[in-house]
Amino acid sequence: MAEDLLVARDITVAYRRPGGAETPALHGVGIRVGKGETVGIVGESGSGKTTLGRALLGLVQPSRGSIVFDGSDITMLDEAARRPLRRRMQMIFQDPMSSLNPRHTIGRILTAPILLHGLAATPAAALALVHDILDRVGLVRGTIERYSHELSGGQRQRVGIARAIALRPDFVLADEIVSGLDVSTQAQVLRLLQELTREMHLALAFISHDLSVIRSICQRVLVMRDGEVVEEGPCDRVFAAPATAYTRMLIDSIPLPTVDPGWLDAAPDLAPAAEGAAAART
Repeated sequence: MAEDLLVARDITVAYRRPGGAETPALHGVGIRVGKGETVGIVGESGSGKTTLGRALLGLVQPSRGSIVFDGSDITMLDEAARRPLRRRMQMIFQDPMSSLNPRHTIGRILTAPILLHGLAATPAAALALVHDILDRVGLVRGTIERYSHELSGGQRQRVGIARAIALRPDFVLADEIVSGLDVSTQAQVLRLLQELTREMHLALAFISHDLSVIRSICQRVLVMRDGEVVEEGPCDRVFAAPATAYTRMLIDSIPLPTVDPGWLDAAPDLAPAAEGAAAART
């Protein structure tokens, strides 16, 4: 079992409506993510998956419970105290188009956080790091001169991944990051994420409604319903012998073929060819 990096216990979150009424979103949820481990969070829309992820990153303040990161309680930290953690805890968003500033080039988007967190002393040094990161995620270096609207969905998602790993984090939250991509591009992005988590020993919380994706890349899974965890365990056990009727309903409601463990490795890596063609047109 991997050594714990992030442990949340009894997390409760409620959103306040206009007029003062509160709508509960999470009811006493707990999650543990070990160093180098990928944990899936799955459930229907409205089950609380994204709220849980945002609470883990401090983007939503829980009304009850505790979040411990690398041995330190970070639940009630104010923004000033949390700022040093921002580098170590990163998020990859579902919609890269809305999470990338359309007014900035990709180069600026990637170099700015590197300089902000002091990982490079000069813009030239930051750019050198960005070049290495683009190589790693399968994007040509000329991407730094482009804007987000000039890239495909898969390319934008690779930029989102590049932005997250540029700060050499310990924990990454990926929120439905392949839901808007075609199957071939999904496989490429998932394979890239697998390689990066293995090489960088990242702890990854992967939110998805796609049970096939969860089973393919995660070691453990949490099943959520109405703001609660209804089942948790190793993926092999949960998918082979679900303990709750709700988990069985999710599995039965979505086509879930037997997954070939090597299907991501067998997927064609189309990114280099696509990137080369895009570069040739400029």
